[in-house]
Amino acid sequence: MKGIWTVLLLVLSNIFMTMAWYGHLRFKEFSWGKGMGLFTIILISWGVAFFEYIFQVPANRMGSNMYGGPFSLVQLKVLQEAITLVIFTIFTVLVFRNETLRWNHLAAGVLLIGAVWLVFKK
Repeated sequence: MKGIWTVLLLVLSNIFMTMAWYGHLRFKEFSWGKGMGLFTIILISWGVAFFEYIFQVPANRMGSNMYGGPFSLVQLKVLQEAITLVIFTIFTVLVFRNETLRWNHLAAGVLLIGAVWLVFKK
């Protein structure tokens, strides 16, 4: 059960992380975002990233075998990176419709799935 909760919390964390890291790129398209300076955008992104940490820290503690969870540190990191790329891909398709996903992006995703498989192999 800890493994499932870890993955769910990592998914939530990565949704906020992706919004904080890339969502601001769309601000200029809205009237309220046109005049924002970089410092204001950084503060907004930090505010969004706060919620990333609310989910990320408990996910890592719950999932870590150092705290009774099912995952090693390396497994947690690789799992987190794979989740990050899935969330990023969905975010890109939904929010940045002018971005084109190509065959090499799919190939990279397959290789990452292979990395996750390898890191969990006993």
